[in-house]
Amino acid sequence: MGMSIIWSAMVVISVVCALVNGREGAVAGAAMEGAAAGIELCLSMAGVLCLWMGVMEVMKRSGLSEALSRLLRPLLRRLYPEFARDGEVMDSIAANVSANLLGLGNAATPLGIKAARLMSRRTPGVANNALCTLVVCNTASLQLIPTTVASVRAAAGSAAPFDILPAVWLASAISVAVGIGASKLFGMINPIPAVGGPILFGQGGGR
Repeated sequence: MGMSIIWSAMVVISVVCALVNGREGAVAGAAMEGAAAGIELCLSMAGVLCLWMGVMEVMKRSGLSEALSRLLRPLLRRLYPEFARDGEVMDSIAANVSANLLGLGNAATPLGIKAARLMSRRTPGVANNALCTLVVCNTASLQLIPTTVASVRAAAGSAAPFDILPAVWLASAISVAVGIGASKLFGMINPIPAVGGPILFGQGGGR
């Protein structure tokens, strides 16, 4: 709702300024040019995103995703101790982290939403500390392969779209570390624990 208001206000202000300054034609031309550029960008990015979504599907079917999830579980159990015994939540979080590591924000989002819904069953209507940490980690998203950003750079004509890797690794690592630190700090100041026992497969609505 808030973004709709902001975008609507920007459009109205632009039209009013154009009318006042007699630049209606320039604004209309810029709008058409921007719309065309947006479509071209989406089509250019589609190929790269489809490629990496296919890679994710191959990893899933070959068992590599499950292996990566198992590799991440010890760390995730320490990060989310309240859900360490909840296999369904841990699997969803591990899949979300795996998608983020590959820079697939579009694939990571539904996985993160699934994990958030499972976590919220412990504290209905209230975001517990673990859920807040999940949101922070998903937003900061440590990335090994910045697929989405690289596809945007390639679509914009970059000759070396992946030459940003060192900067991405450093920036994402710092952002995740600071985000987790802030989440844990505020969690200690105003704790909202995930009450109740672990929700296991076949119990408490588990799938």
